[in-house]
Amino acid sequence: MPLSQEATSDVPTLPGTHSGIPTFLLEKARKAKEGVFDTRTKPTKERQRLPVVPLGIERDEFMKALKELGEQLGEEHVEINDKPLVDGWYMEHPNTHDMMTILDEEELVASAVVYPSSTEEVQAIVLWANKYRVPIFPISMGRNLGYGGAAPRVRGSVTIDLGRRMSAILDINPEDYTCLLEPGVSFYALYEALQARGYSHMWIDTPDLGGGSVVGNTVDRGVGYTPYGDHWAAHSGLEVVLPTGEVIRTGMGALPGNNTWQTFPYGFGPYSDGIFSQSNFGIVTKMGMTLMPNPGGYESFMYTFPHEADLAPLIDIIRPLRIGNILENVAQLRHVTQAIAALGQPRSDFFPGGDDDGGALSDDVVHAAATKHLAVGDHTWAYYGMSYGPDHIRKHKLALVDAEFRKIPGAKKVDPATLPADDYYFARDRIAAGIPDIHELRWVNWTPNGAHVAFSPVSPIRGTDATALFKLGKDTHDKYGIDFFPAFCVGLREMHLIVEIVFDRADPERRKAAMDCLREMVDKAARLGYGEYRTHLVLMDQVAGTYSWGGGAIMKFNERIKDALDPNGILAPGRCGIWPERYRGRGWEMGSGEDGGGVRGGGWWGG
Repeated sequence: MPLSQEATSDVPTLPGTHSGIPTFLLEKARKAKEGVFDTRTKPTKERQRLPVVPLGIERDEFMKALKELGEQLGEEHVEINDKPLVDGWYMEHPNTHDMMTILDEEELVASAVVYPSSTEEVQAIVLWANKYRVPIFPISMGRNLGYGGAAPRVRGSVTIDLGRRMSAILDINPEDYTCLLEPGVSFYALYEALQARGYSHMWIDTPDLGGGSVVGNTVDRGVGYTPYGDHWAAHSGLEVVLPTGEVIRTGMGALPGNNTWQTFPYGFGPYSDGIFSQSNFGIVTKMGMTLMPNPGGYESFMYTFPHEADLAPLIDIIRPLRIGNILENVAQLRHVTQAIAALGQPRSDFFPGGDDDGGALSDDVVHAAATKHLAVGDHTWAYYGMSYGPDHIRKHKLALVDAEFRKIPGAKKVDPATLPADDYYFARDRIAAGIPDIHELRWVNWTPNGAHVAFSPVSPIRGTDATALFKLGKDTHDKYGIDFFPAFCVGLREMHLIVEIVFDRADPERRKAAMDCLREMVDKAARLGYGEYRTHLVLMDQVAGTYSWGGGAIMKFNERIKDALDPNGILAPGRCGIWPERYRGRGWEMGSGEDGGGVRGGGWWGG
């Protein structure tokens, strides 16, 4: 079919739009976009749609309410979602729905999108929502892809897009290494600002893809790959609009005229910041962030290991090195299947007709492809790391790492000079040096209409735990005929298994297989004592339900906070499994085994 105008348009760039790509990544982004649309077979929809009206509100009343809001914000800043749902791609994503939907695309959609320009306008929207009892769902930039994107949890919610008109870098302090940001500042934009101001003595920490909001990623407790990779731990100071329309500043920000809001996060009294992460208790409109000092030198390194059984001894080797800070950044141990997918080509290019049984790829087929196509050659595990500091310090630490890793028979240290310039190694190198990239998009091209959703349990850093989680994931993927892409990411004293399920979002059977696989893994992992640290919108009730100690004491506590701060239940109902009283227990939850189909909660709304 001919390419759509969307497929052939150029990539938006900074500073022309807050959500653009830096010009140094423009050609790479163009190639990434080409790859996305080369594998897309899903038809582009062009028919107009009726907007979804929030349940329990008459259509005429809702349209009248939107008109009133338009009079406050400007009509051009209130958009009714009555147009075709266009999926776009990473740099031109929708803010009306989840472009990587695992349900029917009309399930989790907004009724309208509004664009405030200030904290005061966010307050006005919140007060309006309370007046009409309209559910609202704030996003920073909507690039939380793999976890639900910009989609609201409650169908028909009004999305508050904070990014478009609240994208200012309010301050960068070169003396105390801090910044103050609005929600529309991406990692790309913050990096570009440091370069433009000549602040080479400061680094940012970036996730795998740099187009997301610094505020949004941090509040959702996202991570990056320098020693400052725990973004929530690196924040200092929030400005928050509460669900009643009140505004607070946390930490030292509560002191008028303070001069330490971005340098000391705690202030005096109870530390309240935590309740605004992964919650629906407030809308963050400003956030302070600490920046990493330039370490004066850095050096990437990569090792490969030949056997699946190397996993347990490797993790046990990594643990003391990571806790002792010899391995200074998030330790990444990635599986060979992900390395093949990261080449950016469809699965069918490597395995015409698929594997023999038509299900998940067999180990023999994967290793044959690795031998033929990977510049580093065949392997099962690849470790990506970075050492920081002056040359003599790096040499000492790297020698310690080398001696430990070579205890694994067949371990090989990769010489970067042997790799092509576009190898995945160099993307990991840049990201670990605080330079954002877009390379990570490539493995989504594995299937037509590629979408992804993550399974991400947390465990101790022990070989026995890694083995148990790997077996759990592999067996469940095999059951549902899904290729297995595991990566172990090791923090200081914990380890995340990040498994990305890549599926064809235009195929209902593959969507269902992905969902069934995810739900089964969540329940199996919980029974073994492993909980998710972050999850997709449709899994939030299930994951929250696994944190059930004391008869669900933590959820009861969260619900008490929710009902106190949000008496009308208007702010992001259902996010992270937290439902306000007016929704609670009325059929909105999506627990284990439920597919999320159909409108939730019909017939209960009491005003």
